[in-house]
Amino acid sequence: MPTWNLSDMHHHILLCNGSNCTSAGAEEVTRAVRAEIKARGLNHQIHTTRTRCNGRCEDKCVSIVYPDGIWYKNLTPEDAAPFIDSIMNQEENLADKISHQFNGVHFERTEGTIVGKEKRSKNLTK
Repeated sequence: MPTWNLSDMHHHILLCNGSNCTSAGAEEVTRAVRAEIKARGLNHQIHTTRTRCNGRCEDKCVSIVYPDGIWYKNLTPEDAAPFIDSIMNQEENLADKISHQFNGVHFERTEGTIVGKEKRSKNLTK
């Protein structure tokens, strides 16, 4: 397995390929996003990682972009070009597909995105 030099990377895209996203076309989204990055010659600026479930199954297909802290929902392969435009140009091309944005303190949910379940801590005492 390669060990990539990330020194010149500007963005890291986490592409969910958990079971729900995969059943909704995550592999095709992943391939389309990676093809768009390659076609634009941005492999040295954008690193992608295919992940397992990111916990937002209702929003499938999900992608998270760092360091921006933006979560995208309902992505399709056709969204690849405007998705990369949004990342590189800080454009609002896919504003309707943003589910959460980091505001410097916490993630803010966008209007129209479901709240989801609260995470609960398990009692770890014996």
